[in-house]
Amino acid sequence: MKTLLIIDMQNAWLNNPASPCHDTDGVVERINHAAKHIRAQGGKVIFIQHVNADAPLGSAAWQVIPTLQQAATDGTVQKLAADAFAATDLADQLAASATSTLYISGFASEFCIDTAVRAAASRPLQVVALADAHTTADRPHLAAPAIIAHHNWVWAGLPVTAGSTLAVRTTAEAFPG
Repeated sequence: MKTLLIIDMQNAWLNNPASPCHDTDGVVERINHAAKHIRAQGGKVIFIQHVNADAPLGSAAWQVIPTLQQAATDGTVQKLAADAFAATDLADQLAASATSTLYISGFASEFCIDTAVRAAASRPLQVVALADAHTTADRPHLAAPAIIAHHNWVWAGLPVTAGSTLAVRTTAEAFPG
């Protein structure tokens, strides 16, 4: 089965005028496109939501941004660290749905997305980082587009555990049409 992770696309970070994310509208459009394809193929969509002082569980800041399309069949995972697998039931959800291919999207490229890509690639999965469906904000040392490009480059050459694969694909390449 194919599963799409949508990581930390929450009001606390995506609706923050003090630190706007790169190409938010485009990223949301591409994530919605990927989710539509995954659902149509009988796959699973899982929303990962970070919980901390900036996004307390159940608060408006913690909510997924309203422009992302959610379905009643989508799964959820609440996390307290950058690693969506750490102290969560994500691995159990993936096993229960017999996930073989895992697509990764969301926020922030250099933190939770990078950690999810690396953690997933250490498991027996076919991991696909959606190159144009993750975002971040400018940082003091580097602009967001450079951070995104850098991580796509790193993931494309990252050695992975035997039994797993890691590919970097645009949303159009992964989900044509």
